[in-house]
Amino acid sequence: MDNITHSFVGLGIGELVQRSLPAEADPARQRTRHRLLLTACAAASNFPDLDLFLTHLLPAPLGYLLHHRGHTHTLLYAVPQALLLLALLWALWPNARQLLRESRPARLGLGLAIVLGFGLHLSMDFLNSYGVHPFYPFDPRWFYGDMVFIVEPVFWIAFGVPLALAIPQRLLRGAALAGLAAFVLGATWRGYLDWRSLLALFVIGGAIATLRVTRRHSRRSLALAAAIGIGFIAVQGTTSTLGRQRITAALQAIDPAARVLDVAMTAYPAQPLCWSFVSIESNEAAGQYRLRRGMLSLAPGLMPVASCPRGFADPAAGDMAAPGIALAPAWQGDLLLLRDLAKTDCHVNAWLRYARMPAVTNEVASDLRYASTPRGNFTTLPIEAGRTPCTGVPQWGYPRADLLGAALR
Repeated sequence: MDNITHSFVGLGIGELVQRSLPAEADPARQRTRHRLLLTACAAASNFPDLDLFLTHLLPAPLGYLLHHRGHTHTLLYAVPQALLLLALLWALWPNARQLLRESRPARLGLGLAIVLGFGLHLSMDFLNSYGVHPFYPFDPRWFYGDMVFIVEPVFWIAFGVPLALAIPQRLLRGAALAGLAAFVLGATWRGYLDWRSLLALFVIGGAIATLRVTRRHSRRSLALAAAIGIGFIAVQGTTSTLGRQRITAALQAIDPAARVLDVAMTAYPAQPLCWSFVSIESNEAAGQYRLRRGMLSLAPGLMPVASCPRGFADPAAGDMAAPGIALAPAWQGDLLLLRDLAKTDCHVNAWLRYARMPAVTNEVASDLRYASTPRGNFTTLPIEAGRTPCTGVPQWGYPRADLLGAALR
């Protein structure tokens, strides 16, 4: 997820932890604990992304692909990160240090805030199609949620509204609420949200705001925000699974001789009916593999593919393979070439530790999950002879080990 989403969720959960604990006897200590728990949970919710400073350890694009969501995004390496954050808070915050010495609820709250913050970061990064490998080094495989868009306004509204309403200064409170409204209105105007999603977001925001205003000092609005977030994830997980099943069936009907290995699902923001996807199929007998991009509507009668938010439309996806499934022209790959480069070119081999949808030719390798991003495909690796040897490559599992087979041995 993006860091604003991580921050909103971290602050919201930190506030929920704070309100769930017995109050400190002294108002000044209560204010210190409040600031400490929000700071700790928000910092922990962003801390793993400090791995961006490690991206220079390998040449582009390998540095970003293999070190972002790298070691700092594993359960094992979350432990030293949590201890480092705790040490920084202890060393740099004298009032918090004194409070922690004297208050058991403060110590419990800080522990919960840090553990929940790191857990939230890894869990939320799992939700999209980029993936994480949280169990390394015990299990180097990537895991993909394929459920939620990387910038999800449901989380912004669910947690942003109660946080904004908690701001004491009226001017800042109004500015924060106006900023949230401007965000969703602007996203709709630019074609990233449709009017149904916009209406749902305003209903969610209004319900949480009403509960926050009528129950000002309770935790109910934050608990409702958390429940909405969990419910939204459950809906997205269900519709993602259903969409993948429909796409797989349509692809198998087009070419029964090919085997569908994977379908990477990318959600539309706040819209569980619309998805974009990239699929990969193999045909071992023909020595080929195939990549397809496409768009999906789970309810084509209610919302045809063409009615999905235009900001994510794929102009090339014009072939209706089945009701609600539009495909772009397929990309055909050579299995022999892919496997040969995996064996002989250590840069391609390293790149294949990240690529889930590898489009590889003699000249270039690209992951087609990012073929239509606004900044271009940041995964693109030129294939060149005579490059320097590869050192310091993280040993993540190969997402397409099923395609590479014996080339990895």
